[in-house]
Order: sequence, then structure tokens, then C-alpha cells
Amino acid sequence: MKNTIVKYGVYAFITASVLFLAGFLIGKQIDLDFSTMAVFGYATMVISLIFVYFGIKHFRDHINEGKVSLGKALIIGLLISLFSAIGFAIVDYIYTTSINPDFAVEYKDNAMTQLTEANLTAKELKIKVDELKASMGMMESSSFMAFIMFGTVMIIGFIISLISGLILQRK
Repeated sequence: MKNTIVKYGVYAFITASVLFLAGFLIGKQIDLDFSTMAVFGYATMVISLIFVYFGIKHFRDHINEGKVSLGKALIIGLLISLFSAIGFAIVDYIYTTSINPDFAVEYKDNAMTQLTEANLTAKELKIKVDELKASMGMMESSSFMAFIMFGTVMIIGFIISLISGLILQRK
């Protein structure tokens, strides 16, 4: 089981790291908006987490004589997801500390622009701006942003592990 987790986990780590970094760099170079970048980011998460399914399937078919329980599948899937999540967190941290340390400011400015362009009353706009400022306080920390990215990938990884386990379980 350990070899399967490491093998497919490394595939997920490499895929997550390369695609996520490429998305940041290409998006910055061709000036994609934050909404498009978010879609690309979530697509990258799902692509890197496809290795959860293949890892569970490999374990079931080649290691465990064609059987895998839902519990064992969940464990394998979550451990493979951990590799992907670490890859995302590392790249996010490097990007926000070294490649584009102004990312949080750019994101905040973009969000402020979207708020001012929305059809809100003055009172609604003030409330939304105050909410944005409050939530952006922690977003200025690269470590916190990396942690949020890690958590997001693990949540999606759990969902994919659960679905994969349900599809692939055999007793």
C-alpha cells in the first residue's frame, strides 16, 4: 500500500506543482482575470487529484487481489491527496513570497474594483468593503494563503476519494 501511495502521490504532487505554477505564470503573462484564474486553479486541483482514483484502482487490482473496502480506499485517497495538497501549498507560498509578493494587494484591488462596479447602494457598498477589508487581513500572509490552499485541496481530495472508493470498492 505504501508504494502505491508514494507512487501516485508523487504523480499528484508533480502535476499539482507544475500546472499550478504554469497557471500563475501564464495567467500573469497574458493578464487573465482572477475569475478565470480561479477556474484554472480548481481544474488543476481536480486534474492532480485524478491520481487518487488511479492509485486506489492500482491498489485494488494489482496489490490487494481485486478487493478494496471503502475505508481502505478513503485512506489511500486521502494520503495521495496529501501529496497534491502539499504541492499546491508549496507553489502558492513560493509564488506569493518570491514570484509575485504583491498578489494579495492585486487581489484586494481587483475585488474592490468589482465591488464599486456592482449595483449596490452606498450602505451596501460600505458593508461589503468592510467585509472585504476584514477578510483580507489574513490573506496578506503567504503562510495563511498556503494553508488555505492546502485545506481546499484536501477537502476536494476527500470528495474525490469518497467517490472513487464508492466506485472501486469490492469485497
